[in-house]
Amino acid sequence: QVQLVESGGGLVQAGGSLRLSCAPSGRPFNYGAMAWFRQAPGKGREFVSGINRSGANTDYADSVKGRFTISRDNAKSTVYLQMNSLKPEDTASYYCAASLRVFVEVPTQGRFYDYWGQGTQVTVSS
Repeated sequence: QVQLVESGGGLVQAGGSLRLSCAPSGRPFNYGAMAWFRQAPGKGREFVSGINRSGANTDYADSVKGRFTISRDNAKSTVYLQMNSLKPEDTASYYCAASLRVFVEVPTQGRFYDYWGQGTQVTVSS
Protein backbone atom coordinates (compact mmCIF):
# COMPACT_ATOMS: atom_id res chain seq x y z
CA GLN A 1 0.00 0.00 0.00
CA VAL A 2 2.82 2.38 0.88
CA GLN A 3 5.50 2.27 -1.77
CA LEU A 4 8.38 4.38 -2.98
CA VAL A 5 9.03 5.29 -6.58
CA GLU A 6 12.43 6.38 -7.88
CA SER A 7 13.07 8.38 -11.01
CA GLY A 8 15.91 10.18 -12.73
CA GLY A 9 18.19 7.35 -13.74
CA GLY A 10 19.61 6.99 -17.20
CA LEU A 11 22.69 6.76 -19.37
CA VAL A 12 25.29 9.46 -18.98
CA GLN A 13 28.90 9.97 -19.99
CA ALA A 14 31.65 10.06 -17.41
CA GLY A 15 31.80 13.46 -15.77
CA GLY A 16 28.12 14.07 -16.26
CA SER A 17 25.35 14.54 -13.73
CA LEU A 18 22.04 12.99 -12.80
CA ARG A 19 19.47 13.83 -10.17
CA LEU A 20 17.50 11.00 -8.64
CA SER A 21 14.26 11.51 -6.80
CA CYS A 22 12.15 9.26 -4.63
CA ALA A 23 8.61 9.85 -3.44
CA PRO A 24 5.65 7.83 -2.19
CA SER A 25 3.21 6.53 -4.69
CA GLY A 26 -0.23 7.54 -3.53
CA ARG A 27 -0.76 9.32 -0.25
CA PRO A 28 2.14 11.32 1.18
CA PHE A 29 3.81 9.76 4.19
CA ASN A 30 6.12 11.15 6.86
CA TYR A 31 9.17 8.93 7.05
CA GLY A 32 12.13 8.94 9.36
CA ALA A 33 15.58 8.51 7.91
CA MET A 34 15.82 7.96 4.18
CA ALA A 35 18.70 6.63 2.16
CA TRP A 36 20.00 5.55 -1.20
CA PHE A 37 21.58 2.17 -1.81
CA ARG A 38 22.98 0.76 -5.01
CA GLN A 39 23.73 -2.64 -6.42
CA ALA A 40 25.96 -3.40 -9.37
CA PRO A 41 25.65 -6.68 -11.29
CA GLY A 42 27.16 -9.54 -9.32
CA LYS A 43 27.74 -7.40 -6.26
CA GLY A 44 25.96 -6.85 -2.98
CA ARG A 45 23.89 -3.91 -1.89
CA GLU A 46 25.97 -0.88 -0.99
CA PHE A 47 25.03 2.14 1.09
CA VAL A 48 25.46 5.34 -0.90
CA SER A 49 23.98 8.16 1.16
CA GLY A 50 21.43 8.79 3.88
CA ILE A 51 19.64 11.66 5.56
CA ASN A 52 17.78 11.89 8.84
CA ARG A 53 14.24 13.16 9.22
CA SER A 54 15.11 16.80 9.77
CA GLY A 55 17.82 16.84 7.13
CA ALA A 56 20.40 18.03 9.65
CA ASN A 57 22.44 14.82 9.53
CA THR A 58 23.72 13.21 6.37
CA ASP A 59 26.12 10.43 5.59
CA TYR A 60 27.95 9.39 2.44
CA ALA A 61 29.99 6.46 1.31
CA ASP A 62 33.63 7.40 0.90
CA SER A 63 33.43 6.57 -2.79
CA VAL A 64 30.83 9.28 -3.46
CA LYS A 65 31.65 11.94 -0.90
CA GLY A 66 32.24 15.29 -2.54
CA ARG A 67 30.41 14.24 -5.68
CA PHE A 68 26.92 13.29 -4.47
CA THR A 69 24.53 15.36 -2.39
CA ILE A 70 21.43 14.06 -0.65
CA SER A 71 18.52 16.28 0.34
CA ARG A 72 14.88 15.96 1.25
CA ASP A 73 11.68 17.95 1.12
CA ASN A 74 9.37 16.72 3.83
CA ALA A 75 6.47 18.78 2.52
CA LYS A 76 6.63 16.59 -0.58
CA SER A 77 7.82 13.45 1.23
CA THR A 78 10.61 13.38 -1.32
CA VAL A 79 14.31 12.60 -1.12
CA TYR A 80 16.82 13.55 -3.80
CA LEU A 81 20.29 12.45 -4.77
CA GLN A 82 22.27 14.88 -6.88
CA MET A 83 25.09 12.98 -8.56
CA ASN A 84 27.89 14.98 -10.14
CA SER A 85 31.20 13.99 -11.72
CA LEU A 86 29.86 10.53 -12.40
CA LYS A 87 32.29 7.70 -12.96
CA PRO A 88 31.84 4.32 -14.65
CA GLU A 89 32.22 2.78 -11.19
CA ASP A 90 28.92 4.44 -10.24
CA THR A 91 27.03 2.23 -12.68
CA ALA A 92 24.41 0.36 -10.69
CA SER A 93 20.75 0.08 -9.89
CA TYR A 94 19.93 2.70 -7.28
CA TYR A 95 17.30 2.03 -4.63
CA CYS A 96 15.55 4.46 -2.34
CA ALA A 97 14.79 3.34 1.21
CA ALA A 98 12.78 4.85 4.06
CA SER A 99 12.72 4.05 7.76
CA LEU A 100 9.69 4.20 10.02
CA ARG A 101 11.78 3.64 13.14
CA VAL A 102 14.91 5.78 13.00
CA PHE A 103 14.65 9.55 13.16
CA VAL A 104 17.84 11.21 14.38
CA GLU A 105 20.56 8.88 13.16
CA VAL A 106 21.41 7.86 9.60
CA PRO A 107 21.59 4.06 9.44
CA THR A 108 23.90 2.56 6.86
CA GLN A 109 22.47 -0.96 7.12
CA GLY A 110 19.50 -1.99 5.05
CA ARG A 111 17.81 -3.75 7.95
CA PHE A 112 16.89 -0.38 9.48
CA TYR A 113 14.77 0.59 6.50
CA ASP A 114 11.18 -0.49 6.06
CA TYR A 115 10.17 0.60 2.57
CA TRP A 116 12.08 0.31 -0.67
CA GLY A 117 11.64 1.55 -4.18
CA GLN A 118 11.81 -0.55 -7.31
CA GLY A 119 15.18 0.82 -8.36
CA THR A 120 16.35 3.09 -11.13
CA GLN A 121 19.26 2.23 -13.39
CA VAL A 122 22.26 4.52 -13.63
CA THR A 123 24.77 3.72 -16.35
CA VAL A 124 27.93 5.79 -16.78
CA SER A 125 29.94 5.30 -19.95
CA SER A 126 33.65 6.00 -20.20
